[in-house]
Amino acid sequence: MANERLRAAISAKGETIQALADHVGIDPKSVERWISKGRTPHRSHRWKAAKFLGADEVYLWPAIEKQSESASTSELITYYPHRGAVPASLWSSLIAQASSQVEILVYAGLFLFDGHPDLPEQLSEKAKAGAQVRILLGDPDSEMVHQRGVEEGIGDDLAARARITRRYLQPAVSTPGVEVRLHDTILYNSIYRFDDDVLVNPHVLGAPAGQNPVLHFRYLPGARTFRHYMRSFDYAWERGRTEGP
Repeated sequence: MANERLRAAISAKGETIQALADHVGIDPKSVERWISKGRTPHRSHRWKAAKFLGADEVYLWPAIEKQSESASTSELITYYPHRGAVPASLWSSLIAQASSQVEILVYAGLFLFDGHPDLPEQLSEKAKAGAQVRILLGDPDSEMVHQRGVEEGIGDDLAARARITRRYLQPAVSTPGVEVRLHDTILYNSIYRFDDDVLVNPHVLGAPAGQNPVLHFRYLPGARTFRHYMRSFDYAWERGRTEGP
């Protein structure tokens, strides 16, 4: 059965089979088979295609929906009672192994750069090798960052931490593929995505982020949770702004 949803999504986006194939990195005949024969592509190809078209992969390939509920439960790798309980070796390995995407959504995230002084250089090298690096920092002049600082009991120190992180990142931002934006959204969770792994640090009212739990998810085909958090990242990214020189 033909995949009319995929055909319509390509048309609605104003794109072509060739453009989609080029983005995913496959032969256009493969995309044609996805449409004409209703074939379900490999998960990495589904993810890239869905993101390119701005659509949910479960919508484009409904056959994977049956797997969603059980797969979503299996996406949770582990739970940490607070950020300090996340092993330093896990952060290091996730950073080192990421090869296609690094996406970070924080207000400051200074602990990560203090703990990994070579991180800006690593991000630059990954971008040069073809990875996409997107980092969202809280706008230190925004009301949201000020409010969060007050709630955490550190006042303007949070804005100062965001400025320090931005300074740490300065050597990396000139590298094509490394993008840094400022945001003023209400940050319900800090998100640290490294390829198919994401660490989610929920924010609890009145407590600093470091004192709050961290959940480690790993993407599974047809599952919902990983994709749900990454849609949240994309939502914030679209509303972020690039800081001028």
